[in-house]
This record gives sequence, structure tokens and C-alpha cells, in this order.
Amino acid sequence: MGLSELPHTPEEIIDDPMLMTGGNYIKEGLDSAKSICLIFSPGEKDQVGGLAKCLKLFEKHSVNLMHIESRSSQRFPSQYEFMVECAPGGDIGGAVTNLRQSSAYFQIISRNHKDNRDTVPWFPRRIRDLDKFANQILSYGAELDADHPGFTDPVYRARRKYFADIAYNYKHGEPLPHVDYTKEETETWGKVFRELTKLYPTHACREHNHVFPLLIENCGYREDNIPQLEDVSNFLKDCTGFTLRPVAGLLSSRDFLAGLAFRVFHSTQYIRHASCPLYTPEPDVCHELLGHAPLFADPAFAQFSQEIGLASLGAPDDYIEKLATCFWFTVEFGVCRQDGHLKAYGAGLLSSFGELKYSLSGKPELRPFEPAKTAEQKYPITEYQPVYFVAESFEDAKEKMIKYAHTIPRPFGVRYNPYTQSIEILDSKPQIQTLVDNINEEMQILMDALRKL
Repeated sequence: MGLSELPHTPEEIIDDPMLMTGGNYIKEGLDSAKSICLIFSPGEKDQVGGLAKCLKLFEKHSVNLMHIESRSSQRFPSQYEFMVECAPGGDIGGAVTNLRQSSAYFQIISRNHKDNRDTVPWFPRRIRDLDKFANQILSYGAELDADHPGFTDPVYRARRKYFADIAYNYKHGEPLPHVDYTKEETETWGKVFRELTKLYPTHACREHNHVFPLLIENCGYREDNIPQLEDVSNFLKDCTGFTLRPVAGLLSSRDFLAGLAFRVFHSTQYIRHASCPLYTPEPDVCHELLGHAPLFADPAFAQFSQEIGLASLGAPDDYIEKLATCFWFTVEFGVCRQDGHLKAYGAGLLSSFGELKYSLSGKPELRPFEPAKTAEQKYPITEYQPVYFVAESFEDAKEKMIKYAHTIPRPFGVRYNPYTQSIEILDSKPQIQTLVDNINEEMQILMDALRKL
């Protein structure tokens, strides 16, 4: 289906995220409200009054615009570039055809990329854009499967809805929601905390064991207290720039990975059911704060996680699945070799008393982490993993992920700008030349510092 054949009403194109077979890869849903973004530069001949001429094209084809943004073009000196978000309705295909003919540069970015040729899958360009897909979730609140331990517990289901509601209404820049946990929830946390902390000294990687005492000291990690996301997020930001963001349910793999590109981790706040304190069918606050958070305070691991996120931006669907699989076997269930011994660094292991012991028992199969091969491995999500992939170090894993990212077919490169918390699309020589100049300046600073040592 071409652009001109796009459905015209929101009701016709609403589609929810869905879990795909063969793992926990979640396919993203369509975005009925803001599905088409156009980025274009009018070209030298049309520079004077270029935007006005373009706006007339949208008017001609009855296309309403929800947002217009202009900036100096890095592709064409002394020219401007425009980004517009098109509202559903009108003849978008006709407007695109006319606009493409008169533009020196033209790019379509759409959540509904599966139905449109020559369209880049939508991805956030600024950190506040994460708000746009925060509610595109697979499940919500009290929607529990029949085999969930809390399915028949009305009190637990009400609490799950409470946690989902506060996350659902969160917007970037707001204070992270404070939660008053119940006595029962705190007791569940305490049982998990006590059992896992017995294993960490012998089973967790050195980076996790280095950070964990700092979390106890700075963020209130103890068996009689569930830490607040705000405290943990502020700690991580000071360490590596990573922050936490509350999420109401499971995001699609594309959306979740996109958050990592901005060093944002989407975190749950609810806790597993009290009847099964050492088991949870989905990520909960124990998994997030005991498993994930400590490693995000490590610079090398934070960079590795961000590289997976950057590789996902604008990537085709099949590569999103591959990257989600790499994430599964590293950030979730990764093991590494340190001082000749196997240690766990994946959050799924570090938050599971049983699987943490099993993963290092010598029973499962171990393979070296190679992204191209790891990305093809199928895996179960309701039982212990039969295969684990071993990283020699986080730095080694990062370099391999960067090389793997180069094989992903997309018509541009990406770079995260930490000063503006935005993604820069690199697809022209002037942009790359500017980046090279910046790198040369940084090298001069380093050389000057070395001379003074």
C-alpha cells in the first residue's frame, strides 16, 4: 500500500503492539495520531519563500499539520530544513509526491512504515519524543494472564492498575512518581533482597558488586525499603547519564531500544505477587532495581547498552528483532569471564535466585558472544535459558555491537548529542566534516593533557 492509499481516519489504522512467537520480541503498533513526519530542504532555487510554497502544497492536498519545526540545514550551507508532522486525513500521498519533486533533500519517517515504501521507521529525535510512544504498550495494569500468580487477587490487580495509571500519565521533565509501598509489598521485596544478596559476592560480576554498596549508601537499598525510582535515577545520572522512566506496561522492542539511545531505561514500579516472591512472569521493580540499575552506573556497560539503542533507530523490522535478541542474551541474560571465572551481568540472572545459580552451574551450554550469531538464537521466556552467551568484557561486547550496527541497512548514520539530548542524523558530507572537526578539537585537549602529565 502506497502513501496515497493510507487510511484516512484514526479508527482505521489503530493497531496495538503484539508479542511475536519465538521469544519476547514485541512488534510495535501503529500510531494513528502522529504517524507521518516529513523532513525536507526546499533547495536553492526555492530558498526564498520556500516554506510558504510548501505550506500551499499541504493546503492544496487538504493535509493538516500538527507541528512545524525549522532549523539551519547542515546538508546545504545557508539554507534551511523543515520538519512537519502531518495529521491523519487528506491526500498525504499527493503532497509527498509534489514536495519530493521540489526538495533538495526529502525523508519520510513514519510509525506506519510497514505499508509504505521508501519510508524510514519512526524514531525519537529528542528526548521528549519518548512521550509519543510511552502509551503504546502491550498490556496495562490489571490485565493479567490467567496463569499469573495475582490473577485471582483483586487487591493485587487494583495495585497493578494504580502503578500503571501513574506511569501512563507521566511526561518527560516531571519528577518521577513517588510510590508508598504497602507492608506486604515491602516484605516481598525483603525476601528477594535477602536471597539475592547472599549470591552476589560469588555470582555477580565485579561491576555489579562495586556499585551495589553505593546504592545501599545513596539510594536506600535495604531489605525493609523499596527504593524510589527518583533516587536511583538521580544516582545513575550522576554516574553515567542514564535515567529511569516509569512505564505502564510492556513496550514494543523498537520503542524500548529507542529509549536506550538516549540513555533512558523504561522501568516498572510494581512488584511481583507475594505468593511467589522468587518468581515473576514479567519485569517488576525487583528485576529493574536489583538486576538492571547497578550496571547502568558502570560507564562501559552504559555505553554498550546505548550502542544497542542507537543501532535500533530507523532499523528495519527484522533487524529490530535481531537487536532485541542481542539485548536478551546480554543485558538480560548475559554472562562474562572475569579472572578466569564466569560471572553474571544480565538483569534476568541478577534478579532471579534460581537462574543465577543455574547459569553458572556448568549445566547450560555456553557460547562466545558474536552479535551476528547471537541474533539468530531462539530462546524460551518461561524457563531457564538452555544457552548463554559469554562476553570477554563490556568493552569487547561494545566494539562488536558497533561493528554489527554497521551491517544494518539504513540510509544514514546516527549520533547522540548529550548537550541537547537529541539524535543527529548523519547523511551528508558537511555534517560529517563538522563532526571530524569537533573530534580534532577533543584530540588537541587530550594531547595537551598528556603533555602535562
